[in-house]
Amino acid sequence: MFPWSLFIFCTLPLIWVSRRSMRNVRVHGFYRFFVFEGIVALGLLNGPHWFDRPLSLRQLISVICLCLSAYFVYAGVRELKQSGGRRPGQNTPENFPFENTGRLVTIGLFRLIRHPMYSSLLLLAWGLFLKRISTVSVVLIFITTLFVIIAAKVEEGENITIFGSDYVTYIKKSKRFIPYLW
Repeated sequence: MFPWSLFIFCTLPLIWVSRRSMRNVRVHGFYRFFVFEGIVALGLLNGPHWFDRPLSLRQLISVICLCLSAYFVYAGVRELKQSGGRRPGQNTPENFPFENTGRLVTIGLFRLIRHPMYSSLLLLAWGLFLKRISTVSVVLIFITTLFVIIAAKVEEGENITIFGSDYVTYIKKSKRFIPYLW
């Protein structure tokens, strides 16, 4: 049985963190909220199966996804903070503070992919999905992946508005989520 009370308990802080984004469907944070919700649901649904057959290929791939997820978010946030600077006077209140960069970041992971943090969320979601594959988890991973794609596309539109032709050029030189692939 799905732990609805725990899901609601986890949703409340996500609503608080996303409260500014939830008021505006035209910003990427609106869609990112539903990614967070999908990840919470996958975690609660598949958490009890965390250690089922720990040496199976599916579980090993899951662990790799989860570890890469941690690396991608760490490296992405670090690179944005170190190289992105602050955008004076044009901060978007719906964004997390580290997202309001004044410079286009194209180093480190950003050299290869435009969305390391969304890649991290995808890896996290897929890592949780692989813990136990069921009909419900297939539906959840499909919806969560769809919301990640939508959030990334909306954010790319925002970045074109902010960085102009530099971002359009960057799109042509980088992949969206997976280095060299996608």
